[in-house]
Amino acid sequence: MTWWSVVRFLHVLGAALWVGGQLAVSLVVLPLARRLLDERRRAELLTAVGRRFGLVTVAGFLPVQLATGVAIAWHKGLTWASLAEPGYGRVLGAKLALFCAVMIAAGAHGWAAGAGRPRLARTLAVSGLVGSFGVVLLATALPVT
Repeated sequence: MTWWSVVRFLHVLGAALWVGGQLAVSLVVLPLARRLLDERRRAELLTAVGRRFGLVTVAGFLPVQLATGVAIAWHKGLTWASLAEPGYGRVLGAKLALFCAVMIAAGAHGWAAGAGRPRLARTLAVSGLVGSFGVVLLATALPVT
């Protein structure tokens, strides 16, 4: 095992935790909270879960993804210009653009939920989850170099 294997592992682990966390909240926590809790307790729980997930994202996920992503790109010799080149560069460029859109949707979801805009919050949450699947799909489509 090389150092770069560890870096790639951390990058993939971070992505798995992010998407897995989104799925756990969407498919496990939300349905149970809706079924078992009254409106006040449900709102308290979901606010706490959202804040905790946001904190873990900002303090853990983003720094790990950014550091390992930049390290992997550096190791592969990528430049900003190579993001426009066919193959690895373009796929990575699309992945990065979608990742930025997902992070914007996640932040906007937090704002909408806190501002009492549940329909917008739900739309942004679904958009972020679908976008996250797109990021993973693009990551698996990256050509081996």
